[in-house]
Amino acid sequence: MTWAPTVPSKAFPTSHRAGTNDTEGARRIARAFAGARDGGRVSLIPYVVAGYPDAETSFRAAVAAVDAGADLLEVGLPYSDPVADGATLQRASSVAIKAGAALDHSLELVGRIHDARPEIPLVAMGYVNQVVGHGDGGPVLGALAEAGVSGLILADLTPDEGEPVESVAREAALALVYLVTPTTSPPRRAHIAARSGGFLYAISLVGVTGARRSLPLEAVSFVREIGELSPVPVAVGFGVSRPEHVRRLARVAAGIIVASALVDALGPDGHNVAAMAALVGRLSAAAKRETGAASA
Repeated sequence: MTWAPTVPSKAFPTSHRAGTNDTEGARRIARAFAGARDGGRVSLIPYVVAGYPDAETSFRAAVAAVDAGADLLEVGLPYSDPVADGATLQRASSVAIKAGAALDHSLELVGRIHDARPEIPLVAMGYVNQVVGHGDGGPVLGALAEAGVSGLILADLTPDEGEPVESVAREAALALVYLVTPTTSPPRRAHIAARSGGFLYAISLVGVTGARRSLPLEAVSFVREIGELSPVPVAVGFGVSRPEHVRRLARVAAGIIVASALVDALGPDGHNVAAMAALVGRLSAAAKRETGAASA
């Protein structure tokens, strides 16, 4: 199954609120991107699945990823129908749910990660039903903010349906991050970028998550084009798994998101935290921009 945001047939609205980029969460994210940029590197954003393979191991993996070189950390909230996720993340989410990773337990884990490494912005990743299944989303977003989350990605939410969630996110001081894909039209890319808070998530390929041996040839030009129109930093993910991918994308992106490769690195049982941390270290070393490289 492939995934891409819905493209409505009507014209894009020209009047809307300013998204969620004027929130404390967005400002914390902006400071992390600026710190990496000032250090001559692209921001590295590793991904961990809350509760995979169990709460304690996922906590150790999160802290290890930060210590190995993360600038921000994305934390996946396990969900029963993760349509944007490939086989690796679907399996990890299923294992986490069976181990008891309900939303309240995931929130507790996020709070532990924040308390252990408060200097690193945390970005939660989930799906709309995990939020709006609890009323207007206020209770969940408020709990995420209280746990220390700076930003939220809802993989199946588009700006066309996002204003109510944006309103609640602003109240919770969270950045709501939107996604664009290679099939998103240029006018719509600009519309989505204008509404995204903290950063814009650029999906490098058409499909679902999963480590790839190589990235599409057009990935660099796609990210460069997005960076030229986006008022917020552009972070690229989906398929990014190797240091050479990071070096290639660092020329045009402000951030690199790595997910499935890190879950794979944890091994078949999910407990090889040392191997996962070693991969984060190699990716972090590759995040140094070459002199004269373009910034996104």
